[in-house]
Amino acid sequence: MIRSLSSLLIVLLITGCSPKLDDLQTYTQSVKERAQPQIEPYPEFKTHPPFSYTASTLRSPFDRPRKNSAPVAKARVENCLQPNFQRTKEPLEAYGIDALALAGNFAVKGEKWALLKSNDGALYKAKVGSRIGLFYGKIMQIGTDSITIEQLLPDGAGCWQRKTTTMTTASKAGE
Repeated sequence: MIRSLSSLLIVLLITGCSPKLDDLQTYTQSVKERAQPQIEPYPEFKTHPPFSYTASTLRSPFDRPRKNSAPVAKARVENCLQPNFQRTKEPLEAYGIDALALAGNFAVKGEKWALLKSNDGALYKAKVGSRIGLFYGKIMQIGTDSITIEQLLPDGAGCWQRKTTTMTTASKAGE
């Protein structure tokens, strides 16, 4: 008996808790009826006149050029300044001038030496005549706080031009 009474009580409680949504559904329906969506019309596209492709006999721009085309020849000047490509490179020729900094100098038995620090932290010593830089540079003079370097730069026509650069102790590697 208690069981049937308790189950009847539970059923009454559940039915008594059901929400009354009639007024909410009516309001939602009226809002939907009043709201009219604003849809923009599709843009009108202009028609262009047809284009007739007349370059069908030419090479497609998406294909690689043929190998049998003649290379562009530059005027080569004979008997001009050239670096010695066969000589052995020195350790300081692995760095560009901008990757080196003058750390100081010293003299041993009257011969001046420069201390150069690379941007990776290595320390090198060099004297007048030592090779330096990527462009066949050569140390021409060592001063108290600077060194003078002569480099050979390509001019684009197969010759090389001399350029003099001065590195001071105030300049840092990477400048």
